[in-house]
Amino acid sequence: MLSQNNAPPPPDNPHAGGVIPKVVPPLARPSPHARDLPWRTAFTWLRAGWRDLWTHPLPSLIYGLGVFLVSAAVVWFLFRLEFDYALFPALAGFMVVGPLIAGGLYEKSRRLEAGEPVGLGPMLFVRLRSGRAGVFMGVMLLGLFLLWMRAAVLIYALFFGMVAFPGTEEIVPMLLLTPTGWALLLVGSAVGALFAAFSFAISVFAFPMLLTERTDALSALGISMAMVWNNLAVMIAWGAIVVALFALCLLTVGLGLIPVFPLLGHATWHCYRAIRSGDAAAHEDDRMFIRPA
Repeated sequence: MLSQNNAPPPPDNPHAGGVIPKVVPPLARPSPHARDLPWRTAFTWLRAGWRDLWTHPLPSLIYGLGVFLVSAAVVWFLFRLEFDYALFPALAGFMVVGPLIAGGLYEKSRRLEAGEPVGLGPMLFVRLRSGRAGVFMGVMLLGLFLLWMRAAVLIYALFFGMVAFPGTEEIVPMLLLTPTGWALLLVGSAVGALFAAFSFAISVFAFPMLLTERTDALSALGISMAMVWNNLAVMIAWGAIVVALFALCLLTVGLGLIPVFPLLGHATWHCYRAIRSGDAAAHEDDRMFIRPA
């Protein structure tokens, strides 16, 4: 028998009596990674990197010389082993692994900031607070680099067919003077830009984070992307500066890497410090994956 009680439901049970409670959407919260920095701040980081470069400059310049010599050796081996078809993708892919090999430059800037002694030894043998997570991140970035190399080969095959690479002497006129070459440049540049943007977003802050915080590689890569996304204007400006200076290095046949690579490495540290501000302990809730023991 149905109850004839028409009394209102008790206040602690709003669902009784067929009453639908009011649903209020949660208020939007500002992102903890947003810093509201103007795009001109990128030049402030560049000036700070220039200051670090010329504070005890010898270790930084030796570091840059080492990067130049290794890059020259890689190019020589590509021609020696007749892998010259991979030259252009390798040059573009250098920006994927660049943040990984700049760890010693981050360490020098960190030591200057902390008032610790600076030397080439600590820059070459960097001790990460996250330990072996740096190796895992390096493997993932190298995998992304190899993926880009394979994508570049496939794009070439789509436009020119399964034919042997004609050599660097003939490929430049083919790219610049034929409609097929123009289409290849357009598609290749678009795909390369996607790879470059993704690799820049996930890696620009990841290695400095492993240097100063106890975290895992996947969390560092994810938080790096979050920081870039929430500070898009200034990070686009910083990415444009990096691309422009890297293009300058190519115009100098790589010799520009000797001063430019240390400059960008030191400036990236200041970029990280400006956006990843505050004590690392305040960001413990950012950790998305298992932290190392």
